[in-house]
Amino acid sequence: MEPVPLQKAQRQLPTLIRAALLGEEVVITSEDSREVRLVPVKPVEQARRFGSAKGLIEMKEDFDEPLEDFREYEE
Repeated sequence: MEPVPLQKAQRQLPTLIRAALLGEEVVITSEDSREVRLVPVKPVEQARRFGSAKGLIEMKEDFDEPLEDFREYEE
């Protein structure tokens, strides 16, 4: 997309935002030759919290016992 003058960008802001969200590079220029790039903000990843899965995982008493499929190889 060609650079958009500030006056025009003020009137077309919703359209320019949609274009930026779709991956198009949107550059807004001012009369004093300054430029601004309009880009989408990346979502911030939440920090992992210790113990956040507590109570979600259940381990059976025989979890470390050999599987039935491998019984014949034990002997």
